[in-house]
Amino acid sequence: MNNVKDLQTIEETLKYLQFDNWEQSAPGLARSRELLGLLGNPEQKLKFVHIAGTNGKGSTAAMLASVLRRAGYRTGLYTSPHLLRFHERMRVNGEEIDDESLISLTNTVRNAAEQMSEMPTGFEIMTAIAFLYFVQEQCDIVSLEVGLGGRMDSTNVIPAPEVCVVANIGLEHTAILGDTVEKIAAEKCGIIKHGSHAVLFGQSESVENVAREKCAQEDVALTITAQEKLERISSSLDGQEFKYRGRGPYHLRLLGEYQLLNALTVIDVCSALRSRGWDKLTDEAIDEGLSHAQWPGRLELLRRGPDFIVDGAHNPQCVDALMDSLAALYGDKKLIFLTGVLRDKDWQQMLRRALPLAKAFVVITPPSARALDENELAAWLNAQGVQAIPAKDTDDGVCRALELAGEDDAICSWGSLYFTGEVRRVLTEQ
Repeated sequence: MNNVKDLQTIEETLKYLQFDNWEQSAPGLARSRELLGLLGNPEQKLKFVHIAGTNGKGSTAAMLASVLRRAGYRTGLYTSPHLLRFHERMRVNGEEIDDESLISLTNTVRNAAEQMSEMPTGFEIMTAIAFLYFVQEQCDIVSLEVGLGGRMDSTNVIPAPEVCVVANIGLEHTAILGDTVEKIAAEKCGIIKHGSHAVLFGQSESVENVAREKCAQEDVALTITAQEKLERISSSLDGQEFKYRGRGPYHLRLLGEYQLLNALTVIDVCSALRSRGWDKLTDEAIDEGLSHAQWPGRLELLRRGPDFIVDGAHNPQCVDALMDSLAALYGDKKLIFLTGVLRDKDWQQMLRRALPLAKAFVVITPPSARALDENELAAWLNAQGVQAIPAKDTDDGVCRALELAGEDDAICSWGSLYFTGEVRRVLTEQ
């Protein structure tokens, strides 16, 4: 028997859940399978929509959960990382997991993990907690976001889901997932299982071919979103209205062209679910779900006069999408950007993409050993001919950006989700 003392408080529990040993652990599903076996295989008592991808998988999972809930299904949502607090990762019908459940389920999983010869990773433990929580809460269906990759991700221990979804794919985690988009697509498409229906976000032909091949192997029907079937009606800071495949109009609360394209994925997932007997997913439920969907920290308008938008863009593909969205919302108007970058990211490419839209920059040093110093970043931006003001931290950065801005200006902060969460915190506390 193990003699580990149970965690008593939420503080102890969150501290325990912070450990991150995945870089030292061999990839694979064996640890997760063993852990879930010790827990009575909760994942086999649930129905899932499983969602992989580089960009847009979290937004897609959140929109889908909103639609399922509005259709009257008791819906679990599992996403990562969190923005403001850990509890956001596990929700049922929009409500975050409560402290009491998180403490008791963490103890249950921790006691099982202590019996294993190889310690599970932090993410494997979180995933097991989530499965137990969704069973406890008697969820009809769970919108399940992959942590990293797909094929070897701990979420991929689930039996064949109702629908497997692959969102937009780009180059990320190349050391782990492969150095071409096709290799990464093969990892993401590793979630496609016989007995499911697959939905792919329409993208390059090479990625679509990887998905077609995997679906043929697994004998799975594949739907690819059709952007040519999208009819845009209107788009403003209040949201977007559109028709798709001749149906609608649908109203989407989330801003940005990329969220509109993610919404097409959600609509195609709903059609696939309907064909499998989830018949409460009417067009009214889809419209209702999309118009209420929230996904904080992604092109999120937090205040007006001056406008203040926050976005978790932290790689070149995300920054491209963000700049396209800002140009569509603001036309020729130049914005004040608040950001900080990591030295080992492709930061010059990201900032060059933002320069044409920039009135000025306020820059901070992110709290990371890999951060680029704010003075170095400001000097580089000044050398490109744009005003850049260094700030000592996020609080100072938000204040300086607001000082620079007149009432008609727009500020956009972008960077890691951690930084985005900090900016939201500062703004909501003001």
